[in-house]
Amino acid sequence: MSIASPSEIRAAFPALERIESGRPAAYFDGPGGTQVPRTVAEAMTEYLFRRNANTHWAYATSRETDAAIAEARRTLADFLLCDPGEVVFGANMTTLLFHLTRAIGRGLGEGDEVVVTRLDHQANVGPWREMAVERGVRVVEVPFHPATGTLDLDTMREAIGPRTRWVACGAASNAIGTVTDVAAVAEMAHAAGARLFVDAVHYAPHQLVDVAALGADALGCSPYKFYGPHMGVLHVAEELHDGLDVPRLICAGSEGGERFESGTLSHEGMMGSAAAVDFLADLAGPGDASDRRARLERSFSELHARGESLLARLWGGLSEMEMEGVRLFGPRPGEPRTPTVGFTVHGRTAEEVTAHLSDHHGVFTSHGDFYATIVIEDLGLAPHGLVRAGCACYTTEEEVDRLIDGVRELVRG
Repeated sequence: MSIASPSEIRAAFPALERIESGRPAAYFDGPGGTQVPRTVAEAMTEYLFRRNANTHWAYATSRETDAAIAEARRTLADFLLCDPGEVVFGANMTTLLFHLTRAIGRGLGEGDEVVVTRLDHQANVGPWREMAVERGVRVVEVPFHPATGTLDLDTMREAIGPRTRWVACGAASNAIGTVTDVAAVAEMAHAAGARLFVDAVHYAPHQLVDVAALGADALGCSPYKFYGPHMGVLHVAEELHDGLDVPRLICAGSEGGERFESGTLSHEGMMGSAAAVDFLADLAGPGDASDRRARLERSFSELHARGESLLARLWGGLSEMEMEGVRLFGPRPGEPRTPTVGFTVHGRTAEEVTAHLSDHHGVFTSHGDFYATIVIEDLGLAPHGLVRAGCACYTTEEEVDRLIDGVRELVRG
């Protein structure tokens, strides 16, 4: 049973009606934030217009808000394949991880170690470093192979030892698309008695998360990277809840995910996040919560195949210009990766390439380091960084070809 066609998917996104430089805008900026379907915006406005209230009070809209938040947790639990009580909402993944690492740090001290990687976004490095400074914890770095863009798993195995308490590892690189075998990292960490935090922000839009299969003790993702609003979502295994000294107000909620949430959150953002998950599930056909995970599996399976085809087309077109100064980074098509391509053009900054594609072809790419500053340094690309082009569920072959044509025009004059 096939899922919705690309044209059916595109019809759900008002942003695709935009005309730029005389052409329909082509959005390759999804790794920094995807466009939003109507159903997501409608879920948010419906909540604000009809049920807007604060929580846990004995009147109608407050009760409805409580019920809607509980349903949002169930929806995200289906997305992550975990218990609803393990789902935490917050402003963004970075803020949530600062909060989580502070709680973890209260139980650590001198002699303890945390392992991070040089392939990760700063959001999965900085919070651990800040905690380490406060608690006297040692941070151990694991490199990646610049030639292939893959994590050095042999060094990871050597880095994890009897003093390791947590390992922080990204499931996919937001800069060059590498998908890392985090299940193998989890096995190393758990064998040493350590825990694993997984940054799934760039992974979750492209491969359906299963926290148990990944071996994650905690995991973070961002709905605005998979067609939702600007929110962060955190999974924390229930077995960790009581052992973490979470900074919180004494009057705040203490059950399930509420234990890790501070203050009044964006209820409309929660509704939009759940609607984004349902949008993806509904691509496989309408249904209800009882079969949401199965529909998500069908949707992601076909979207992954489409993404691989688009990636092969994009990589192939750009690689034909390698002798003319186009340089590609990260694993090749067919290897574990997302449909996100990082590249440079000799003699042009990443910003210049991005501006040319936008101004002359209506193609929106991203440029810079994408907060993956260590990756850019190790690739020798500081200070200008990469051009990044990410394929999303609404990307077409025509848009890929237009991007390739724009780069070809730039390199050939």
